Amino acid sequence: MKVIVDASNVAHFGKDKEGKKPSLDNLLKAVEALEKLGYEPFPIADASLRHEIDEKEKFNELLENGKVQQVPSGTTADHFILKIAEEENCKILSNDNFREFRDEFQDINNRRIPFNFLEDKISIGTSSKPKKIKNILQKICTQMLNDFEKKGLDSYKLKKNKKLSGIAVAKEAIDRITKTKEDGLDSKLEDIFMKIPLFDKVMGMVEDAESTSDFIIFVLVSPRDYKDAVRNAGNIAVTVGDRLKLDHAPLVAVRNDLFTKPGSFELNIIYSDEILEESPYNVNITINDHDYSFVKKNSRNIASTVAARLGTWKFPIVSVKPSMLMEKPGHFDITLEKGGEK
Repeated sequence: MKVIVDASNVAHFGKDKEGKKPSLDNLLKAVEALEKLGYEPFPIADASLRHEIDEKEKFNELLENGKVQQVPSGTTADHFILKIAEEENCKILSNDNFREFRDEFQDINNRRIPFNFLEDKISIGTSSKPKKIKNILQKICTQMLNDFEKKGLDSYKLKKNKKLSGIAVAKEAIDRITKTKEDGLDSKLEDIFMKIPLFDKVMGMVEDAESTSDFIIFVLVSPRDYKDAVRNAGNIAVTVGDRLKLDHAPLVAVRNDLFTKPGSFELNIIYSDEILEESPYNVNITINDHDYSFVKKNSRNIASTVAARLGTWKFPIVSVKPSMLMEKPGHFDITLEKGGEK
């Protein structure tokens, strides 16, 4: 891998000592150390270094031989270095934090390799791991659901985040059904319940609960709470069935949901005849290199989130691949391709 050496920063290390000039020896040792580590060093210096460095003649020879590149006069060396590093996707050996350029270049910590000199010996550090873009999994899921809706498939969007417990899930399911029967569709309830897919089917089921009880309750929980929620699924089904006096207990399906906060839950209630056995579309995610591993690791949770909110019994196939064209953290693209049928 190519590593740009911030020649001025390296040469100036230790300059605070009285009378010390920027050191060519510092620069040469840095280049040698990087080569021993298997890197391809590429020193870039600002235009003023040739006038300040301690061994001017040797440094000028390096410039003439192309072993050190000098930025054009009047050019900001830091910006030049960061731009080259971005374009060629390489690291930077420097102790400069480049703070004034962080709005433009968001992955500086991931590129920058720090160093230190102890008793004239250089120590090469390691760059920081790239930071995960906040809520990138939720952003991907939101985009996927939006794309499914463009194909005519409504998704569940209600977000109450009620505190998770077996009894709380059962009560919420019972309340959502019984309140609509008792109160009718006033404006407030309509705002809430029309967001449940196939609401008319659920209402029809409630009005004739003695003979019709085939519906599914998707319990959406954080991946952290999945195992505990699964343990309560049977009791929830029995409780709801008994309270509503249904001939058959509803099916309770627990799903990992990336929108749901740990310790809370959401419910998506769907009439069983309207459940999609398979996702009509599978999903291809093209992602930048920075986020690829994280998104790939969570691809099944992404599939679970989308399936539960669409009311799909089987998960869509979610494939994740990196692309060099996605240059910055947070960049991704989604395409749907035909999958299973209802």
